[in-house]
Amino acid sequence: MLQLQDLKLFCQIVATGSISAAARQFDLTPAAASAALKRLELYLGTALIIRSTRSLKLSSAGEKFLQHCQNALTALEQGKQELTEQSGRIGGELRLTAPSDLGRNLLLPWLDELQDQHPELRIRLELSDKIAGLAAEQVDVALRYGSLPDSNLVSFHIADVPRVICAAPSYLNKHGKPLHPIDLQKHNCLLYLIDQRTFANWHFGYQDDPFSISVSGNRVSNDAEIVRRWAVSGKGIALKSALDMSEDLRAGRVVSLLPEFKPHFQQLNLLCASRAQVSPTVLLLRDELRVRVARQLARQ
Repeated sequence: MLQLQDLKLFCQIVATGSISAAARQFDLTPAAASAALKRLELYLGTALIIRSTRSLKLSSAGEKFLQHCQNALTALEQGKQELTEQSGRIGGELRLTAPSDLGRNLLLPWLDELQDQHPELRIRLELSDKIAGLAAEQVDVALRYGSLPDSNLVSFHIADVPRVICAAPSYLNKHGKPLHPIDLQKHNCLLYLIDQRTFANWHFGYQDDPFSISVSGNRVSNDAEIVRRWAVSGKGIALKSALDMSEDLRAGRVVSLLPEFKPHFQQLNLLCASRAQVSPTVLLLRDELRVRVARQLARQ
């Protein structure tokens, strides 16, 4: 008998280009995923995917059916969402993506508490520092720093988050404190990259006069959590979100530098692809994040 999961699995196989990768996301064995695909093809009476030893690709029938399949799943999810909204119930699946550092160190325990309070809520959390569209990431909501050019997104402002120049006491004891941003050019600065772009120009404001400094260092990562760990372990100086570094600053694992030279703050926003996805669960998450982020920043 055809199952709803067979349709979801088919879409995931197409998205990942791999039966094994799709199977892992559904906690299935590759054999079980292959059987589900075969079951769907038998139901439709045609091959949807052309398999080879190296790759998978959609057949012409698969290309036609994929759009119908996606539309059907979207319609079912919207119907379910409307019923949830009418009841005001906090439940169902929330697919959320968030920055790696914020997600691991702060968001994870906050979501644990949220699920303890609402046992019917299921969360699928994806952590990534990449900037991609919500449709490409196959998520419902995204927690992201900075503003995005896509004006079609529904955006909820969570907070204006300061950024800090910081380093571990062990690094400063060995290399000294910078007294002016220009001194950073003599220090080992810890850099991160997003979408293959390295952020080596650090922007500051001083008495309403903006300026930037080009820095360099021997460590670069596309994972903001790695940059935080390098800073805490005394490998160099980092420019980081004050929210991401809040616990380290409070515990003295790192100290804030150049306080009179303010790096530009970052907006933290919760984003939805459309109004149809703004459910009671999303609104609850928005409200919880606003309270918890403000409380975390005030604790430094």
